[in-house]
Parts: sequence; structure tokens; C-alpha cells
Amino acid sequence: MTDQTDENKDNKNEAEKNKSLSPKLEKIAKEIEELSVLEVSELVSSLQERLGVSAMPAAAAAAPVDSADGGEAQQGASAAVQTVVLTDGGANKISVIKALREIDPNLGLKEAKDMTDKVPAEVAKDLKSEEAAEAKKKLEEAGAKVELK
Repeated sequence: MTDQTDENKDNKNEAEKNKSLSPKLEKIAKEIEELSVLEVSELVSSLQERLGVSAMPAAAAAAPVDSADGGEAQQGASAAVQTVVLTDGGANKISVIKALREIDPNLGLKEAKDMTDKVPAEVAKDLKSEEAAEAKKKLEEAGAKVELK
């Protein structure tokens, strides 16, 4: 008889969990559960950009997950990883500041301005080659001089 009572409690708890979300949100949650960590990270970045918000704790929590891949995998990928360094803010600093904030949405206006004033400044660290090249292109189009290391 206690087995049935425990089973009923388990079913009730599961039903309460499912009731806490609307069917629409439940469907979205299930789809997100099926995404890889990288896809979730891209989703978060996209939503932050679209909604104009920032989730600092989530970004900080995501960093340890990436480093947990193991030393060997990280060493193999280090050749494809680059750092974007701003070497000259250029004449049109407003455009450069906007480009810096596009590259790093968590960067505040003051921090971006300080980067353009105090060169060389590390804009982004440990980016994939394609992402680093894209960041370099944005900054150069804005009038800055950039190095990839």
C-alpha cells in the first residue's frame, strides 16, 4: 500500500512540474533541452542582442563548461584560437566603440571608450579563427587598426 502512495506522490510531483509551464513554454523547454551547449550559447547571445539585455551570470557559468572538455582537446584547438588586439582606435572613435560593443555586447560604453584610448587593448580572447577575422573586419571597417594573435 505504501508503494502505491509513493507512486501517486511521484506522479503528482511530475504533474505539478508540468503544470508550472504553459504548453507553449513546455514545448520550447523541451526543444532547448535537445540543443547542444554551443547551440544554447548561440541562442542566448542572439536573444540578448535582440532584446537588448545582458545575462552576466549565465555567461560566467558557461565559461567553465567550455574548459571542461579536457586538456588534450583544448591543446589541439589552441592553434585555431586567436585573440583580437586593438592597436589603434582610429580617427572615428564613435564607430570603433559601436563595433567593440557589437563584438562584445557585455562591454559598457565607458569600457569600450577606454579601449580606444588605451591601446593596445585585448578586445576578444580565445575566438575561433572565423570569429576573430569577422571581429577584425568590423573594427577595421570602423577605422581601427587590429592585430590577431
